[in-house]
Amino acid sequence: MGAQERTGGPARGDRPPGRWASFAEELAFHETLLHRAAPTATVAVHRGRAVSFGVGVPPDAPYLFRARDVGIPTVRRTSGGSGVLHLEGDLLWAVVLPRSDPRVGADFTRAYGRLGRGLVTGLAAVGIPAAWAAAPGVADDYCFLSGRGEVLSVGGKVVGGAAQHLTSRALLHHGSVAWEVDRPEIDRLFDLAPGGPSALLGGLAGAAGRLDPPAVAEALTRALDAELAP
Repeated sequence: MGAQERTGGPARGDRPPGRWASFAEELAFHETLLHRAAPTATVAVHRGRAVSFGVGVPPDAPYLFRARDVGIPTVRRTSGGSGVLHLEGDLLWAVVLPRSDPRVGADFTRAYGRLGRGLVTGLAAVGIPAAWAAAPGVADDYCFLSGRGEVLSVGGKVVGGAAQHLTSRALLHHGSVAWEVDRPEIDRLFDLAPGGPSALLGGLAGAAGRLDPPAVAEALTRALDAELAP
């Protein structure tokens, strides 16, 4: 399963199972879903490499120049947070809810565990224990290592995170889960000491056994769908 849009029925024909997408392509799809403002979940498998960065990050952030210097595309998110290096096989996920939906809740800015519960149950379904935990707060420029919100943890390593975009009509709660981690590249791009903060990062590949990213994406989609079921 690459990316599927679900609203209680089958996937749309324009999002077939097994679809891979660049970060820019999938972000555009997330924004389309936000504009539609219907309860929806989607999961995609990332193609290539990219650095995404939050809406509040200045355009002259040094890590953006370092990424571009080595040919890594940079993509501004409409949600918050700082920078993330996305690799081939990472899982890009999103949940959209109408703003009037009671599941948004007054606490939505702190509801990582509630809005991202489908990730935990989906990973558990394929034998990967995961949990949302407090962000480590050791490197502000790298989103998963900053002190904002919560992060997804597997085996004591940070494998993912989430950010939000709220409009007058809907909430987009989206994020990514790392399949593998390139610590030397993260250290170089984000000016981190080798063997320092990036040692806290991990990916799903080691825990997934024989499963590939599309198979795990399928499990996450089923679990996110279940969370959105009436």
